Amino acid sequence: MKTTKPQRKSSARSKTPEALLEAALSRRIIAAGRRHFFAHGFRAITTDDLAAELAISKKTLYALFPSKEALLEAVVLEKFGSVDAELARISGDQSLGCVEKLHELLACLQHEMEEIQPSFVRDMQRGAPEVFALIERRRAGIIREHFGALFEQSRKAGMIRKEVSTTLLIAVILGAVNAVLNPAKQAELRLQPREGLLSILRIVLEGAMTEKGRAKL
Repeated sequence: MKTTKPQRKSSARSKTPEALLEAALSRRIIAAGRRHFFAHGFRAITTDDLAAELAISKKTLYALFPSKEALLEAVVLEKFGSVDAELARISGDQSLGCVEKLHELLACLQHEMEEIQPSFVRDMQRGAPEVFALIERRRAGIIREHFGALFEQSRKAGMIRKEVSTTLLIAVILGAVNAVLNPAKQAELRLQPREGLLSILRIVLEGAMTEKGRAKL
């Protein structure tokens, strides 16, 4: 006789009402933290401010996020999750050619970074270096994953010079990003966070592209 395995309940159905309420509250807290941290910096708002705005007690807030740094990390991970999902959608769009896909990826980055102000980056490096290091790792991962395949595809299409390997191109971009996208250098160059990343990508790519690639770009 053929036996059937018991079906697992979906994660949403298996959660208790209390767990669902807790998850909803966590999302509200992360959204409030994201709104304030990115616009005004990490140090400009306190957990007292957030609790008052959300009409909850500090005890409730700390039960979900034991520290302000823990909330900051959750905000950063939520941001990178949304960016990664949107870039993955563009990268997987088979209807787009190399140039169109590059334009879409750059436009996505520009849009996603518009909410991040210099005060946030400055406060991160000073007050939360571990989370700042997390940002650098996730940023590097996104560039490797979503731009690496596109660069290789562009080389095969004759838009990037054959002698410029994708590995070298990614290494040059990441080196420039790490050198420029830090608070001290951005302040010196008077760069907004979104301007720095997009400028680096465009400068490096224009140097690596063939005449055909530059004409299409």
